[in-house]
Amino acid sequence: MSMKTKPTIGGLSFATIKQDFPAGLVVFLIALPLCLGIALASGAPLFSGLIAGMVGGIVITLFSGSQLAVSGPAAGLTVIVINAINEIGSYQGFLLAVVLAGVFQLILGYAKAGTIGKYFPSSVIKGMLAAIGVILIMKQIPHALGYDVDYIGDFKFIQSDSENSFTALISAFKKISVGATIISIVSLVILLTWDKLKSYKLYLIPAPLIVVIVGIVLNILFENLHQIFSLHKEHLVTVPITDSIGEFISFFTVPDFSFINQISVYETAFTLAIIASIETLLSIEAVDKIDPFKRVTPLNQELKAQGIGNVVSGLIGGLPLTAVIVRGAVNVNAGAQNKMSALIHGLLLLLSAIFIPNLINLIPYASLAAILLVTGYKLTKVSIYKNMLKAGANQFIPFIVTILAIILTDLLIGISIGLAVGIFYVLKNNMQNTYTNNIKTLKHNEPIHIILSEEVSFLNKASILQTLDELPKGSHVIIDGSNSKYIDYDVLEAINDYKDTAKFKNIKLELKKIKDIYRFGSD
Repeated sequence: MSMKTKPTIGGLSFATIKQDFPAGLVVFLIALPLCLGIALASGAPLFSGLIAGMVGGIVITLFSGSQLAVSGPAAGLTVIVINAINEIGSYQGFLLAVVLAGVFQLILGYAKAGTIGKYFPSSVIKGMLAAIGVILIMKQIPHALGYDVDYIGDFKFIQSDSENSFTALISAFKKISVGATIISIVSLVILLTWDKLKSYKLYLIPAPLIVVIVGIVLNILFENLHQIFSLHKEHLVTVPITDSIGEFISFFTVPDFSFINQISVYETAFTLAIIASIETLLSIEAVDKIDPFKRVTPLNQELKAQGIGNVVSGLIGGLPLTAVIVRGAVNVNAGAQNKMSALIHGLLLLLSAIFIPNLINLIPYASLAAILLVTGYKLTKVSIYKNMLKAGANQFIPFIVTILAIILTDLLIGISIGLAVGIFYVLKNNMQNTYTNNIKTLKHNEPIHIILSEEVSFLNKASILQTLDELPKGSHVIIDGSNSKYIDYDVLEAINDYKDTAKFKNIKLELKKIKDIYRFGSD
């Protein structure tokens, strides 16, 4: 990817279409089976996943401020969706909940709730990216070997087929498909060597497209020459076949508004809005981290875009949407520079479902697994772990806990655990703000200078009190707030309260640029 010219930060741009079209094509190839798999796991109509993918790629992209994020149905919502459909008792009733969830997200966007995304610790976001990389590798190895009993978009530790990430690996090696394995090995070789063919100009064709074509051709050869190697239907992408535009349109459906008075609809809508918004904010922060141009997405605008997307998706029969980290990571790794790539991926989902479903159904999962394996490797390189280790325990521990928690549970639970640990270290670092470095004693019997930092929040209160408690009796202490632009009221109150303690310890206390405030209980 060229770094000479920074792409546009605003709306859609054709300036970088040479990079964005191939990237959009790659994301389309990955998103297609993910949309279908998530619909299958959600207990929803198979086509509802494709509808959500189209809306995420077209509608949300048009309103989003993110240049590289890609939205679609999310694996993290499957449990919520399947339970909600059963509780509400109707898929059309569930669609009403999706519409209302979008309305709630719009309200959150206008209430500027997206700002919360700026408070996610960096170590946790990096841990999430690395964990996604590990999970992609673990989950795609079975598909690369032809063990396709679980859908390709399942990222949970406990799988829908009652296996887990580790047992699925063991089972895959016991039930290897020779044809799928050959396809995945050839695909990996192509992906890892394609960029080296610059002298032949072949690198201008996206390697993932070549991988898919080669996978299709190899399977056709297997069917005609070595049928023992040929892939079965469960090893191939399966898109609903339509014979006409009218039949295609018949797959779309509308919400049943007669469920408007059912309380479970509102409970589902609220749950979807909150969970989808959190997953979106996390995914956006993660994609911004790996954006080569380090652009910053306006998070409140993103919540509004997601809200509009969910309203539209619910109105035409689609699953709920979020920004999806896997698709965003694939988009970045494919060289996208502008959100045109996300729009292209959405248009390709629409056009392929109408005009070439039979061709799409020839794509082996093994080819797609190879693409995701390479993406996973790039997200979880050894160098990332080394750099986080060098950053110290305060960064490395939340980072590694986030990785382990996501791998052993699922994205949302793992992130929650990672955030708890990350916030603990943020609080710990603030409370242990090293005032000892700002305590100066020039000579014996000279005053002890405690110089407050530029910003003193309530989080610093504990460390300041500890420092004051440890001051020796009979000393001369100067607390200097000259450098402080802001001192929290709680800290000011604590310092003023210390005046009485100082007298009791025979400490001569001088306050410099420290506001004298009313103390509770004083006259």
